[in-house]
Amino acid sequence: MVPAHIVAKIHELEIYTRRLLNGALVGDSRSAVKGAGFEFDQLRDYQVGDDIRFIDWNSSARSHKFLVRQYRQERNRNVLLMVDISGSGAYAASDQVRTQVVASIASVLALVAEYGKDHVGLILFSDKVHTFIPPSSGKLHVRHIMESAFNSAGSGTTNIAAALAYVAGLKYKDAVVFLISDFIESPQEAENRVNYDTPTLLRIMSKRHDFIVIRCLDRYEEQFPDLGFITVEDSEHSTHCMIDACSSGAVQQWLQDRITQQNTLFKRCGVDLLSVALDRPFIPDIVRFFRRRMLY
Repeated sequence: MVPAHIVAKIHELEIYTRRLLNGALVGDSRSAVKGAGFEFDQLRDYQVGDDIRFIDWNSSARSHKFLVRQYRQERNRNVLLMVDISGSGAYAASDQVRTQVVASIASVLALVAEYGKDHVGLILFSDKVHTFIPPSSGKLHVRHIMESAFNSAGSGTTNIAAALAYVAGLKYKDAVVFLISDFIESPQEAENRVNYDTPTLLRIMSKRHDFIVIRCLDRYEEQFPDLGFITVEDSEHSTHCMIDACSSGAVQQWLQDRITQQNTLFKRCGVDLLSVALDRPFIPDIVRFFRRRMLY
């Protein structure tokens, strides 16, 4: 049974997202790849290498030059949503808890994919993959994805590499893959995972799929307020420690270095990055981004 507040949230997202989609077309099942298909697109000048079977001889005779008939191909794409549900998702410095923001992002992407008649699937992970819903289409399927995303309580540590390895091993080729996470991962744990190499997996994903990273951070995870000495809790390991949160302290530098290192890694691996702030409206930005992406 899905709690009433989740049903209400899903209904609200559906109305808002569909209103945005109806206001500006995000995409349909036609690709911009040109070739032999089912729907005529345009006549264009013949180019060396074109198939002579597509020359329009009547139009060519009238214009005194060779013209080729060009068609749009029908194509349904697979959209895979990788959603981080680790313990750090329980963090919130405002009224927006990260797990709810991440679920909302995944829901909006699923709604846009359904609107474009594409197939969408869901992978929920923390230190391992917990749930895999294979790509499919239809409003009931998308509603199932949204309910699963919102019903997943944040727990466990983060293992980005394990999730990437899982998706890299799936049979889907040339999919559109979104990795939605805060990318807060213990360096010590990452180093101990000798079976996985995150940079290599990122490169594999970027070459094999249309791969986009969506990083969800609170403003305090980028620039911590000047609070002096405070006690903080690691929500993934249930440990506590005292830190010096002065504006000129090491914490500020560490936060800035982490963002810079991530940006450098994604760029080096050919991965596109979209950053989302937890305390600012993000749905219109997600819809606009997906619109540009899916219309090529």
